[in-house]
Amino acid sequence: MNILLLEPYLTGSHAAWARQYAACSRHRLQVLGLPGRHWKWRMHGGAVTLAGMWMESAFPADLILATDMLDLACFQGMTRHLCGRVPSVLYFHENQLTYPWSPRDADPDRQRDAHYAFLNFTSALTADAVLFNSRYHHDAFFEALPPFLKRFPDCRPTDGIERIREKSRVMHLGLDLRRLDGYRVEKPDTERVPLILWNHRWEYDKNPEAFFAALFALADEGWAFEVAVLGEAFAETPDIFQQARQRLGKRIVHFGYARDFGEYARWLWRADILPVTSIHDFFGISVVEAMYCRTWPLLPRRLAYPEHLPVKWRGQHLYDHADELLERMRSLLADPTILASADTRCWVEHYDWNRQKSCYDDFFESTIEAFCLSEPYHGKDTFAVGNLL
Repeated sequence: MNILLLEPYLTGSHAAWARQYAACSRHRLQVLGLPGRHWKWRMHGGAVTLAGMWMESAFPADLILATDMLDLACFQGMTRHLCGRVPSVLYFHENQLTYPWSPRDADPDRQRDAHYAFLNFTSALTADAVLFNSRYHHDAFFEALPPFLKRFPDCRPTDGIERIREKSRVMHLGLDLRRLDGYRVEKPDTERVPLILWNHRWEYDKNPEAFFAALFALADEGWAFEVAVLGEAFAETPDIFQQARQRLGKRIVHFGYARDFGEYARWLWRADILPVTSIHDFFGISVVEAMYCRTWPLLPRRLAYPEHLPVKWRGQHLYDHADELLERMRSLLADPTILASADTRCWVEHYDWNRQKSCYDDFFESTIEAFCLSEPYHGKDTFAVGNLL
């Protein structure tokens, strides 16, 4: 079967997800995407450009798999002579209803933010099936929809909420976790100074202020530890990173974006403790990667993080407030032997594409079968784009 995968923001984790699935699927995938920049323009205009790219490619799609950055209704309207009988699936990596806006962005103050969330809503209405990358994401989306739609003056399409819910399900991200195995290094003996890890983007939604506040407190108390600060920095980086570099000084053994994946992976294998302070995360790829490398996670009891832990271990790895996080870190620094008591790798290894690819492939096959049954006059041969050009 042929799957057309549309990603208007083909970079970073979005690109990895699309290309890795294309490489491991038993189906044939054509990935069409645009450079990962100007995200607002991608949501406005990406559908127009990708529609043209598909018509030029003549790829014979049996199913369209689009991500949340695409205006799916616009895309299908522009290609209706090609995709009228092709089922579509919308995959939510994130959504614009609950994604926290940057404090530097003027759109919320000018009430221009609602349009992007409404595009997510209309795309979900248009799709034949809707997928979310975590249970938390699924629940947060449907919790946010009613108050969002009530913001509009009249003709509020609230009946669409249940229509979307009925065709929605959770499909966790597939990740190439096994790639990390090729860079595995054994952690030194427990007599060494524990290594604390930051491996997220250097942005406001990852809440670096809370992370470094905990480290400053531990340093002031005289605890022995080292810090590896990884992750991608952007033009506007929170000031706290430079403050931390000065204040933590020689405790910082790495500071900045890793030169390549191998260097990144080796730091994950070396790390001991992963304190996470993010105020937003729909899935948490960097957290799962560190857990796969047997780094001890300390995670807030919210967002998607509880999904990555067995129920019996949540009491030791989840926290509710900053003081509790600090106390957990003190306990680990006081007795690093605790760090060897949990095999965090086995908790997340099911996210590897080796396991996830069948879930994706089987679901897309069943989607096509259901679509054919609901449209008995649609033969599969009519899905072939090449015959219609």
